[in-house]
Amino acid sequence: MFDLDHWQEIWITITHNKSRSTLTAFGVFWGMFMLVAMVGAGNALDKGISSQIEGFATNSCFFWSNPTTEPYQGFRKGRNWNMTNSDIPIIRQRVKELQYISPVLFGGGGGSEKNVVRGERNGAYLVKGCYPEYDLIEKSNMIYGRYVNDIDIAEKRKVCVIGERIYEVLFQSGEDPVGKQIRVNGIYFQVIGVARSTSGVSIGGQTAETVVLPFSTMQQAFNQGNIIHFVAATANHGTPVKIVQDQITDILKQQHQISPDDKEAVGGMNIEEQFNMFNYLGIGIASLIWIVGLGTLFAGAIGVSNIMLVTVRERTREIGIRRALGATPRAIIGQIMSESIVLTVVAGILGIVLGVGILAATGIVLSQGDQFFKDPQISFGMAVGSLMILIVIGTLAGMIPAQRAMMIKPIEAIREE
Repeated sequence: MFDLDHWQEIWITITHNKSRSTLTAFGVFWGMFMLVAMVGAGNALDKGISSQIEGFATNSCFFWSNPTTEPYQGFRKGRNWNMTNSDIPIIRQRVKELQYISPVLFGGGGGSEKNVVRGERNGAYLVKGCYPEYDLIEKSNMIYGRYVNDIDIAEKRKVCVIGERIYEVLFQSGEDPVGKQIRVNGIYFQVIGVARSTSGVSIGGQTAETVVLPFSTMQQAFNQGNIIHFVAATANHGTPVKIVQDQITDILKQQHQISPDDKEAVGGMNIEEQFNMFNYLGIGIASLIWIVGLGTLFAGAIGVSNIMLVTVRERTREIGIRRALGATPRAIIGQIMSESIVLTVVAGILGIVLGVGILAATGIVLSQGDQFFKDPQISFGMAVGSLMILIVIGTLAGMIPAQRAMMIKPIEAIREE
């Protein structure tokens, strides 16, 4: 390992035919570069997906009403129905695995209707009524003030939380909006907070362009009766969301005389299943990246092995003389395999360095804007693992040429012209 003459001999052998060594090493270099680049891109995709769902409850599910598709208890199919306030306490009581639940009402402007007004400034924005628990399902960062609380619900206060984009339209930059009055769908409300979304996932509209009202206030102020448009719920940690989803669906069917066999009347969305699908997609992409990258590396190793076979053939007389002078089989095999490992490792390290450099430059460019891909880098463990893979590949590439060298008989090698 520490014999300087040994390493000088290896270097002379490799550089004896520079063109051949360069072309041979390029296969390993390119394979390692592609592996690093693809793993970095895969990590950037994974971080991008994680940043989009950060702050959103992945253990959540949502419900809404659809026309029935089965006749039941004297009702014809196609009947329209609505969830009501009385459903919420029943669900809380019966579903033991339930963590949070919030009814939701939707309303507000669309198109050119300017339904949110302050002085001469106005805009068309979604209006949403919900419970405080909703902020634990679709989490918001409060830039100013606070979110809706239980007292707002109980006292039916005429207060609202506006999104960041609405604040920018209705107020001057840096102005504290808390306590100010705005008109929402013709009724005045006091601003108690400004919300910024923590994730790229939102239900029923972007947080930045939504006015949130206390659920009870919205029902009373806009004559919604006891109707609920939407229900959001989360399962206790460790409980599959599917269990909670099925229980709530059954309760809603029982409460509203819907056939147990009706698959369409209670609309639902299981967020846990959606996120699991993304996780499986990420695992599949990562597996494909490693398969392609390692395949390219092993293709490069085959090239190294073939060239080493040619090198052994060219050095037949040299190997024969070494054997005649008393070189041990271990020395011959070590010489050939060392040359293979050095050629492979040097080429691979260059590939790693170039790949990491390009990923770093790409990361700097992506950080300048709000991009989906985030920080395309590889971990230190991945770099160390790649080095180990290179040593293994170099060893495998040198095994066949080394065995071929051991089969050379000294007498025949010395006589060979």
